[in-house]
Amino acid sequence: MSKGKETIETGWNLDNSYADLPESFFTSLNPTPVRSPKLIILNHSLATSLGLNVQKLQSEDSVAVFAGNQIPEGASPLAQAYAGHQFEHFTMLGDGRALLLGEQVTPEGERVDIQLKGSGRTPYSRGGDGRAGLGPMLREYIISEAMHALGIPTNRSLAVVTTGESVIRETDQPGAILTRVATSHLRVGTFQYAAKWGTVEELQVLADYTLQRHFPNVVDDDNRYLSLLQEVIKRQAALIAKWQLVGFVHGVMNTDNMTISGETIDYGPCAFMDVYDPATVFSSIDMQGRYAYGNQPPIAGWNLARFAETLLPLLHDDQEQAIKLAQDEISDFAKLYHSHWLAGMRAKLGIFNEEAEDETIIEDLLSMMQKYRADYTNTFVALTFDKSEDTVLFDTEEFTKWHEQWQARLGRQEESKVSSRDLMQNSNPALIPRNHRVEAALEAAVNQGDYSVMERLLDVLSSPYAHSPAQAEYATPPEPSSRPYRTYCGT
Repeated sequence: MSKGKETIETGWNLDNSYADLPESFFTSLNPTPVRSPKLIILNHSLATSLGLNVQKLQSEDSVAVFAGNQIPEGASPLAQAYAGHQFEHFTMLGDGRALLLGEQVTPEGERVDIQLKGSGRTPYSRGGDGRAGLGPMLREYIISEAMHALGIPTNRSLAVVTTGESVIRETDQPGAILTRVATSHLRVGTFQYAAKWGTVEELQVLADYTLQRHFPNVVDDDNRYLSLLQEVIKRQAALIAKWQLVGFVHGVMNTDNMTISGETIDYGPCAFMDVYDPATVFSSIDMQGRYAYGNQPPIAGWNLARFAETLLPLLHDDQEQAIKLAQDEISDFAKLYHSHWLAGMRAKLGIFNEEAEDETIIEDLLSMMQKYRADYTNTFVALTFDKSEDTVLFDTEEFTKWHEQWQARLGRQEESKVSSRDLMQNSNPALIPRNHRVEAALEAAVNQGDYSVMERLLDVLSSPYAHSPAQAEYATPPEPSSRPYRTYCGT
């Protein structure tokens, strides 16, 4: 495999701090070359923010990098080892079809992982082929970029290339590789791996690395490992609240899919809720609804408890005292989450200050939405622009009474109705990546080689709070169906 055709003109500025961890945390290896790579989509704005030259990234040499056929200067490819609770069952895992090329240091001095997903088999593949299909890779591109536009912490997508080879999943489809960008790929599962199969010294090295990379502000705290736990809890509480506020269902909240940085990661069987229902499940394998929309906050708390368990040897020399410290912090998660969610819901209803009855107003609205099967996103948009007649709630007595209470609540705050509308407009997206729109884009791309449908979708999703006329057709819910929408773990 060739190495070194990429020049400084492309803008690669790669470092490899993760490779300085003990060797048990990773396996160094190169991607498996592919037959005939072709660039399908490149994220121009993200590339520019990373300090990369957009024009150079479209060259044959750069496409070869995105495909794993060439290694850019400064890269040291490796597959990360981690473990995880998958539907409560603990198992050894790792990057089975992904490789970390290195960490791009941006012009602003930020450090982000550059990872190839679908780049071939690794020692952690567990019988898999190490490859990925075009549909799932484009799906992750669409959803992750939509999440970023919505203001939700997330890994991002830099590029997708096809490989010139087929992969077999439910059907044959074109093979593809996604270049993923993340603040890091450190997971709860990374710490579970260290706690289960590493030494306490290795666990401490991992924790210190994590602190230096993500939480340097608490490195000098008296108990920096307790501070690490606190910081991760804070970020996850804020993240899950943001998911709930836009109706996002991750679908597979295993501990290996929870990042230490507080970013959303691993867009497998995820989707956005149309009709409001806390029991909404999209994943085809989540038969019991463990990862349903309404269960996401408690599942996040459960995952964080598993993270706290890994830190016990570092929290205190006395195990009982360590457990007490961990339990005290974990007990705060629900309160932190609820505070973020309640503040977000107030904003969605144009409420600036706090009153005791706010939660009742919010819960009454959600109860009505569930009862009458109201569209989650469009209901809040209708309230924003005083178009209640556009909702299925409009003609009901419950809504009339609720609307009067809500208007009275708005009247008790100092801010004007115009200010409330502005707050609502900035808190309620005009549109989400509707499942039927995403599927239409993927169908055109994968089966017809037509990427224009996806490009138009990405364009309107890039400004979800613009509320522009061009977005109107993309805000339309799907036609009623007797079959629930299902997604699959294809990514």
